[in-house]
Amino acid sequence: MLEKCKQQASDIIEQEQAHLYELSQDIWREPELAYKEHSAHRVLTSFFSSRSWQVQPHYQLGTAFRAEWSSAPGTCLHVAFLCEYDALPELGHACGHNLIAEVGAAAALGLRGALESVSPMPQVKITVLGTPAEEEGGGKIDLIKAGAFEDIDIVFMAHPAQDDAAYLPDVAVHDVTVKYYGKASHAAAYPWEGINALDAAVLAYNNLSVLRQQMKPTWRVHGIIKHGGVKPNIIPSYTELEFYLRAPSRKELADLKEKASACFKAAAASTGCKVELCPSSHDYYNVLPNKILAKAYNENGKTLGMQFTTDELVLNALSGSTDFGNVTFEVPGIHPYFFIGSNALNHTEEYTKAAGSKEAQFYTLRTAKSLAMTALDVIFKPDLLDSVREEWKRVKQIEQMSNSVSPDKSRESSSGAACASC
Repeated sequence: MLEKCKQQASDIIEQEQAHLYELSQDIWREPELAYKEHSAHRVLTSFFSSRSWQVQPHYQLGTAFRAEWSSAPGTCLHVAFLCEYDALPELGHACGHNLIAEVGAAAALGLRGALESVSPMPQVKITVLGTPAEEEGGGKIDLIKAGAFEDIDIVFMAHPAQDDAAYLPDVAVHDVTVKYYGKASHAAAYPWEGINALDAAVLAYNNLSVLRQQMKPTWRVHGIIKHGGVKPNIIPSYTELEFYLRAPSRKELADLKEKASACFKAAAASTGCKVELCPSSHDYYNVLPNKILAKAYNENGKTLGMQFTTDELVLNALSGSTDFGNVTFEVPGIHPYFFIGSNALNHTEEYTKAAGSKEAQFYTLRTAKSLAMTALDVIFKPDLLDSVREEWKRVKQIEQMSNSVSPDKSRESSSGAACASC
């Protein structure tokens, strides 16, 4: 029965391929930034409403949604698929979030169709969560705080990349804006009357560059000067930088934040400027791996022709960061990566083009099939679900024991919107 259901799920996805491609293209053609994904939100909610899903169109956030289907009333195994659909400034869908949305929608349709072919149907609820603002802000974290994941048993999503991989090490990230306040003066006539905020910004940038010599190989620090003054003959009275700090765990991220903060404050002290450190409202956590789910996904993917990378450099290299990491501290889940037929790198103009190409569709739908098939394994193999849960608890416990800051305290310390002045 299980194999028949998997075939049915694949068939349903194939039958919907034209509509799924149209869905993806509608999102790709109109890229929208975090929390402003109004067109994508409208397209996705209409897609599910037209297929008799129960849709809450503005679920907890203006551009989030929740689409549900249940095989039976009452207590059910609750499976969720996540859709992302925000884009990058200027580049558009250079991270392929239009494809993430398509994968989530396709896998949900395939799973529902497979379950409807079984009599009697297993007691299962399928939820598709539309999660805005992954590129900036952390919509999934907003939804966690609103309780969106409290009744979900297991969660799935997949992200486009250069290879097929059931797991890559997405890391924790802290986003901080640094503001320096000096004093304006004529740069030629009486520069000694000024306090140069640009000097502070440059020193901060260089301080972090020097810090890199003592950073762990798995740490990353990268930033930009967003505002550097208004005119060469005016001593800059205000400058602003934005930096991302990344580390493999929340504990290491806390260590890196402390070192970076010292660099920012030292630049202020040496120039006589005042400084404000303004963290973003959310830190993104590292993604907790689940080897049980990954193995099931690998096995299903291989039956569909996926060739999972065995390159140790790829599998062990640092990836990016995602608010899906925070989700994995709440509920077991999987976040595989998938090849889309192009060697272009994410966050480039070339990847934007690849994410909108017809060629990407075969690989995108193949990934959706593998996710749906893995969900069916979880539904029809209770022992597998138990193993997934035990693995999740084990990995989460190890992670928490290695952190000196508890999850609640860590979340509290990273969520302060107020700026810390020095």
